[in-house]
Amino acid sequence: MKIVAGNSNRPLANAIADYLQSPLTDASVKRFADMEVFVEIHENVRGEDVFVVQSTSYPANDHVMELLVIMDALRRSSAKRITAVIPYYGYARQDRKSTPRTPISAKLMANLISTAGADRVLTLDLHAAQIQGFFDIPTDNLIAFPVFVKDIKDNFPDSGNLLFVSPDVGGVGRTRAFARKLDADLAIIDKRRERAGVSEVMNIIGDVKGRDCILVDDIVDSAGTLCNAATALMDAGAKSVNAYVTHGVFSGGAVARITSSPIAQMVTTNSIQPTEAVRVAHNIRQINIANLLGEAIRRITEERSVSSLFD
Repeated sequence: MKIVAGNSNRPLANAIADYLQSPLTDASVKRFADMEVFVEIHENVRGEDVFVVQSTSYPANDHVMELLVIMDALRRSSAKRITAVIPYYGYARQDRKSTPRTPISAKLMANLISTAGADRVLTLDLHAAQIQGFFDIPTDNLIAFPVFVKDIKDNFPDSGNLLFVSPDVGGVGRTRAFARKLDADLAIIDKRRERAGVSEVMNIIGDVKGRDCILVDDIVDSAGTLCNAATALMDAGAKSVNAYVTHGVFSGGAVARITSSPIAQMVTTNSIQPTEAVRVAHNIRQINIANLLGEAIRRITEERSVSSLFD
């Protein structure tokens, strides 16, 4: 097994390597003066099972190109199998034609990754489950659900008062899984999005009065949806509001919006390397998912079941 890391999330790659007790492969991922990506692998990878760890987070286009160029370098170095480990899959929200004459960029990304040399993809909580079918190569879509459930059990001993809330109708399935696992109730926020990046809370379906509400989502970007939902829940009489979100994008003024919101704690994974503003925010906390990804990598290289991780 060989593990190669891009520049998008070195701390996570190092943590995965520590879990597997396998040091990162010596490789240079640099820029020329005109910002072209240049990659050089300094170890022999001929006939090896290679895993490339790279989230396609901000700056997304730079990190996508790093991933593609790394895999091309490995393919031309005769690696036996190349697995793209993409903890956060960028462009996933462009998974359909939302209006006429628009792209399906999530599918284009899948094509690029396959063409660059990936034999397999390992990712975490895709924005839409059907994206897994965009790839013509084996794709494992891990879920952060078990890691979050353990954290909720540790931090909310009074589970009888928990209420899991989906911030929109599309996330009901994800939220229902949490509610079922912890034998809790479910509520739904019905919202209307006027334009991209702006959301308006319209209605709460369910009784939230006096409950400890936990918002569940896969991506927090501008945080407008979650903060508006938290305000609506508190106005409706909720006792407290927390949020569990897999991918912390935190673009624009998201951190400031969260720190001034009624959200007691926003919990995300470290699928995206946090900025300094995220690290110092008093109500944002990250959970390490290196062990989950590392165990999946171990099972892939040993040709064992990955899905049994979640049984």
